[in-house]
Amino acid sequence: MKINDRKIGPGEPVFIIAELSANHGQDFSIALDTIHAMREAGADAVKLQTYRPDTITLESAREYFQINQGTIWDGKTLYQLYTEAATPWDWYPRLRRAAEALGLICFSSPFDKTAIDYLQTMDVPAYKIASFEITDIPLIRYAASKGKPIILSTGIAELPDIEEAVAAIRETGNTEIAILKCASVYPTPFEELNLRAMPYLAERFGVPVGLSDHTTGHLAAVAATALGASIIEKHFILDKALGGPDAAFSLDPAEFAAMVKAVRDAERALGRADYTISERVGKSREHARSLFAVKSIQAHEPFTEANVKSIRPGFGLHPRYLTDIVGKKAKAAIEKGTPLSWDMIAD
Repeated sequence: MKINDRKIGPGEPVFIIAELSANHGQDFSIALDTIHAMREAGADAVKLQTYRPDTITLESAREYFQINQGTIWDGKTLYQLYTEAATPWDWYPRLRRAAEALGLICFSSPFDKTAIDYLQTMDVPAYKIASFEITDIPLIRYAASKGKPIILSTGIAELPDIEEAVAAIRETGNTEIAILKCASVYPTPFEELNLRAMPYLAERFGVPVGLSDHTTGHLAAVAATALGASIIEKHFILDKALGGPDAAFSLDPAEFAAMVKAVRDAERALGRADYTISERVGKSREHARSLFAVKSIQAHEPFTEANVKSIRPGFGLHPRYLTDIVGKKAKAAIEKGTPLSWDMIAD
């Protein structure tokens, strides 16, 4: 999969997405400063959300529209939440220009067809389908029909939902797909993550996988990297004192930078499935065990388990030869502490 010129998938560096979401408090200068901080913290991309309250829900106080599920947003209606969280659409061109000037890829999650049409006017390089939209097959099909890479989040999905969504994307001829493991609980307890599903999703669908992470901290991001994540998405806030709907599960600049470092360190630690040792490790191999004379041995004296032992360092014969040497005789006198070699052993 590619977004712009960035390759995403196994063997490539993890693609780290900073999610702006509602963490701008309806203040454009905060949104702009946040994007600058994202770049400084090591993000590869910034993701926005494109909706208006009226395009995502209905202004109604009926019980259906009340949030009452044990979340941090309980007590509000959906319309109230999305009014607070929405990003003004006229910000998008300016935010995108700012992001790209910093070398960040900038894309968005559209929540209805009008959002896709608007984002198409800016030729955004990819679309993210949010977790709660994974069942909106017409929306997914319409986004996929634009030929842009699709990142599919699975927070509320069961396997048939993912199968149907991926099939809908592929039916449009679009094969540029990534799937993000996610748990739509805010913040997410670790026991809700089920990260072991990621390798299964990669094998089942043959696409890059990753994590859309709503836990606190960055442990989950590192664990996901170890399990093969190609994408990590995390909410980013300039300062948690700003508050807002997503502050509780967002990382501030220092925390995000620590996550990026931890993910990059994990990538380096994973390395490759290869037992060829590096030059540095090869130098340490000098301290492996080998056969040494641990007592002074006279010429023609037999080698025994008392005067020859396997000890550190590794400058003598391999320990595997100990039983071959014991009982044979020394060609010449050998000083205690001398590594053994074949030319010291009489035929």
